Amino acid sequence: MQRLIPFNREWWYKENFLPTDKECSADTTAFAEVELPHTNKILPYNCLDEQSYQFVSCYKKIFHLDNFDADKIYRLEFEGAMIASEIFLNGSQIGQHKGGYTPFTVELNPALKEGENILVVKLDSTERADIPPFGGVVDYLAYGGIYREVNLRVLDSVHIERLFLDCPEPLAESKKLNCRAEISAKEEQKAKAQLSLFDASEQLLAEKEFDLLLEAGENLINLSLDDLRGLELWSIDDPVLYRLELKLETSELEDLLSDRFGFRKAEFKADGFYLNGDLLKLLGLNRHQSWPYVGYAMPRRVQRKDAEIIKQDLGCNIVRTSHYPQSKHFLDACDELGLLVLEEMPGWQFIGDQEWQDQALEDIRKMITRDYNRPSIILWGVRINESQDNHEFYSRTNALSRQIDPTRQTGGIRYWNGSELLEDVYTYNDFSHSGGELVFRPQQESTGLDYLVPTLVTESNGHMFPTKSFDHEYRVVEHAMRHLRVINEAKARTDLAGGISWCAFDYNTHGCFGSGDKICYHGVCDMFRNPKYAAFAYASQRAPENAVMLEVITRGCRGEFDGGGTVPFTVLTNCDFIRVHKNGSLVGDFYPDHSEFKSLDHPPIIVKHLIEADSDFGMSEEDAKEFRDFLREKVSQGTLSTAEQSDLEYIAQMAERYSLTTKQLFRMAVRAAGGWGDIENDLLIQGFIGTELVIERRIGEAKYFEALVLEADDAVLQADGPSYDASRVKITAIDNMGNPLAYIQDCVELEIEGPGRILGPKTFPLLAGTSAFWIATTGEKGTIKIRVKGMHGEARTEIKVE
Repeated sequence: MQRLIPFNREWWYKENFLPTDKECSADTTAFAEVELPHTNKILPYNCLDEQSYQFVSCYKKIFHLDNFDADKIYRLEFEGAMIASEIFLNGSQIGQHKGGYTPFTVELNPALKEGENILVVKLDSTERADIPPFGGVVDYLAYGGIYREVNLRVLDSVHIERLFLDCPEPLAESKKLNCRAEISAKEEQKAKAQLSLFDASEQLLAEKEFDLLLEAGENLINLSLDDLRGLELWSIDDPVLYRLELKLETSELEDLLSDRFGFRKAEFKADGFYLNGDLLKLLGLNRHQSWPYVGYAMPRRVQRKDAEIIKQDLGCNIVRTSHYPQSKHFLDACDELGLLVLEEMPGWQFIGDQEWQDQALEDIRKMITRDYNRPSIILWGVRINESQDNHEFYSRTNALSRQIDPTRQTGGIRYWNGSELLEDVYTYNDFSHSGGELVFRPQQESTGLDYLVPTLVTESNGHMFPTKSFDHEYRVVEHAMRHLRVINEAKARTDLAGGISWCAFDYNTHGCFGSGDKICYHGVCDMFRNPKYAAFAYASQRAPENAVMLEVITRGCRGEFDGGGTVPFTVLTNCDFIRVHKNGSLVGDFYPDHSEFKSLDHPPIIVKHLIEADSDFGMSEEDAKEFRDFLREKVSQGTLSTAEQSDLEYIAQMAERYSLTTKQLFRMAVRAAGGWGDIENDLLIQGFIGTELVIERRIGEAKYFEALVLEADDAVLQADGPSYDASRVKITAIDNMGNPLAYIQDCVELEIEGPGRILGPKTFPLLAGTSAFWIATTGEKGTIKIRVKGMHGEARTEIKVE
């Protein structure tokens, strides 16, 4: 029976590789002890030197093998190491691999021995032109290190390599589940196989036995379970997963392998995307698998958290793994959460020579083989992102994808009109929107075809409007509005399957792409996964029964606006309407703006004035009502401060009637409207569904620092998992109304006690009032006590490690 043994602890590492390191000595004096996943260089948050992690490093692991059995196969499985590896065991080279985004295996048997063994990995993390994605410029960083997990798999001479599962008619009442099993045998022999299907509660649903005759070498065996009834479909709202288990028995040995599977039908057509026969508009974001300080190297929990943010917090139904295959843990979470995936091959614009192209094909083969059984994956990206047409190369990539997986369609991302369509879906980046009326081009203008084909926009916004969380209010609000326009356009267009915007999270990049600090501020969240206003554009489109939300996307300060004033401002919410109070007095009710955003489920609400309903200006009730209506109209139009002659005459007439000067009444009007010179405004915004008050927020100018707040994503971490565990801890400086202090300038210092370590620096600034850090376990149980101190205060929290 095969065994999987985590191989992630007690590694040794140094930032160079000497010729003598191949000898695999037990000397570790020049090394530091590390755990996997591991980055080869801790980097600064920004202004980094991207050459600093591009070097050849050395990893060493000393392990003991008791009861060595030469009849068994000992195989080391690397999930990901950037970017070229040479593996040595006990002084002998036993393997090598090119590519940083796909898994690879190395058999240890040729050099393995009883007792002490010494494994050495020579890891080249330079941007080698012979390995995708490199060869040209790349708009992201491919951080070095053995940044994913490593496992030791022990196999018998007869064993199951992998399972390929598919259901040809998932919508039929009676279903058939096919299983193509790769089985390896040392010699020809008879065997019995048992195929079993279990539901999520591990209840046995179906079982069937088979008699097999295995040949020596690799065997591809086709098995199936027939007439499966009463099974539930996998969907984005109810992602039902089943487990298929194959048990193999020979006269002397037995083996077992299982994998999860979801019954679903996914199909792109000219009029959109269909899941299980129902038209579904795809709305999502791109994701880079990178974090501050540690690059790509994050463990299972943190990888999964990104999927939770994209699906649950932002409400997306699809993510694109830009621009490479990503962690199996992230994809596991997509399967479980019902988050659809476009997974694509490594690359960025550049296509290399024949050897380079052959390596790219091998990347596709490994990507599809690894992730074949995932119900979340609906499209294979088999074109180098934004590369030029190459008929021969892309004919090969499409043919390979269809050969390995005839059940899924292919796509390939381009960014110009009229690109050759060899894939099943015309996937393209549309950066037409620059703030004006045009959002996406007409389909046939993009494709250059005179007929409709399946299409999907795979990037928009992004570099067209990079936005920092601490930018001026005008920019962070417009950033949100541009994402709302993209969502609205994608939902409105019947010739598009949907849109995947750029992107979920900010990321480090090369100097020729990012801002002056080598960060691409293209995310709706920052690198620490803290939301910008644009994140609420997506979150506000969630159904209120899943999560009621109301976010007031303004700083609420007159000094932020040219000429002073606090209106108009925008509220992003999935409530039916909002009620606004100013300084304890009712202003009125405001409703979603369906005029501009006709296709959104929950359009933004624009608050255009702050005239209290009971403002009387010392007038009679009738005149006060007339004057309030006049002011509301002018403020909503933004014309009060540039009043026309007729308006000034009206104000003068009303002033004279109540023995006021025109200037006095005009100043009263400006103050009532929330303009310059009014008292500090305190606004209460209440959200209603039907007639029920369900949520409220306070903003205002009488704000001041209230507290530092620490929030850990997880209250409990695991001490003895397959690798170290980790969790994000968010820190926010809040005001007395509970809102982040966007302009506070504070640097905080982090202290921890207990079985934890900080993944990054201990001192860092707050950005737009927030930041975050990650705490990793050390293998011991206990309580991690966290203390953060700043100039304005301090905060504490704890995380249990069990």
